[in-house]
Amino acid sequence: MKEFLTNFNKAFENRVRLGIMSVLVVNDAVTFNTLKELLKATDGNLASHLKALEKLEFVKVNKQFIDRKPNTSYEATNTGKEAFQAHLNALEDLLKKGL
Repeated sequence: MKEFLTNFNKAFENRVRLGIMSVLVVNDAVTFNTLKELLKATDGNLASHLKALEKLEFVKVNKQFIDRKPNTSYEATNTGKEAFQAHLNALEDLLKKGL
């Protein structure tokens, strides 16, 4: 593997996962529907990527009822924020090197 790729996190290779984390690190919590609209993703596609990030403990799921309707929101965990920042730093280093 090329040296400059070693700090990239494979979890963020997909544009939807990259988008999810981009939204979550700048917001306290975001609903499923808001993420779906912002990322222009289908229910199934978004759910599968959120599940993968949840499995890595990069996102936390919050489920509650609002006016008797289920409401699911997501937030980035500290582990997720750190991993995402490291990924962004690796991207920035790559750009600085001009590779």
